[in-house]
Amino acid sequence: MQNLNFQQVLRYQDEFLHGIVNTLEMTAIAALFGLLIGVVGAVLVGNGPRPVRVLIKAYIELIRNTPPLIQLFVIFFIFPSAGIRLAPFPSACVALSVYFGAYAIEIIRSGLASIPKSQVEAGECLGLTRFEVFRYVVLAPALRNIYPSITSQLILLLLGTSVASQIAAEELFHTATFVESRTFRSFEVYALISAIYVALVVASHIIFAVVGAFAFRWPVRR
Repeated sequence: MQNLNFQQVLRYQDEFLHGIVNTLEMTAIAALFGLLIGVVGAVLVGNGPRPVRVLIKAYIELIRNTPPLIQLFVIFFIFPSAGIRLAPFPSACVALSVYFGAYAIEIIRSGLASIPKSQVEAGECLGLTRFEVFRYVVLAPALRNIYPSITSQLILLLLGTSVASQIAAEELFHTATFVESRTFRSFEVYALISAIYVALVVASHIIFAVVGAFAFRWPVRR
């Protein structure tokens, strides 16, 4: 086995930092638009007309039962034939938003469905408006119920950004392949980015735990 030499790899620290920033940016953009898709889709699945509900359910099944890499290739390679051309980074953001949105719809829908109708009726009996019932009686406990699931999916989204390297989007894994092609230190490069991914996930867990502890402080009746 060749002697380990991380110094050659660490010379590219600026490139790795650039890859980390792009990965976090890609994750944030996909999470924002994916959650928007999730909220709108969950509301329409519960209250929309039948044709819209069928279309949304078909979208969910299609996205959840195909690899995200194929979805990425469709957007980057096939959409240009229809006149829709996107650069690698925006293509990856669109593909990951669509991917995350399908899961977000189901998670948010299950959270809204977890609130008993009797709880909603109790809020109405107190004289609350429909908006106040949704905000205080439905939304708050629903968010608490889905928070572990949605944060876990966000972490999977963070790790899933690595597929964007297949279309040369400049995220962390793409940076690793670039550095490996220059240094030929495969073990060192992939050991380093594995450590970086682990650090990002651990940091995300800590941040989500702190946010959850502050956002959902009220006690739960047992």
